[in-house]
Amino acid sequence: MKDVTMNKRQPLTLFTCLAIAVLTGCAGTPKHNTPVSKDTSQSSSSTHHRQSAVYQRLHHQYSRWKGTPYELGGLNKSGIDCSGFVHVTFREAFGLQLPRTTEDLADSGRHIDKQKLAVGDLVFFKTGISKRHVGIYMGNEQFIHASTSRGVMKSSLRNPYWSQHYWKSTRLLAN
Repeated sequence: MKDVTMNKRQPLTLFTCLAIAVLTGCAGTPKHNTPVSKDTSQSSSSTHHRQSAVYQRLHHQYSRWKGTPYELGGLNKSGIDCSGFVHVTFREAFGLQLPRTTEDLADSGRHIDKQKLAVGDLVFFKTGISKRHVGIYMGNEQFIHASTSRGVMKSSLRNPYWSQHYWKSTRLLAN
């Protein structure tokens, strides 16, 4: 996680995110060839619970910002751009301070294959020679973002435009 710092007003949120990160990190593949027994029903349930909690926070943010018009460089309800929406959403929903630009966001987190997207992952698009766009994955091939034409909205990765312009995805939250 590059350039992510704590918002002093939400230490409990940071503690929760760190606890999830530590627990998730411990559940990774062992470095030695030691057999490890894994209760998949419990880990699957735990993953589902974390995804549900992330979804609820993101959905709340989306409900508050839906329809806010697009404004390049904007960071408030009178106008916001795509990276600003991601920046504000992660700050308000998770207490995380993310980079402000799409380019810097694209360099943050770890790369995730499109087929392995989880709620809260960032999805990036190349919309022009040097233009980039970012949104937040919500599950079921849907993402929320600040569209230049319709403001903050929900779109489908299956939409021909977004499907054609998909570039990459990154993960900032432990899942």
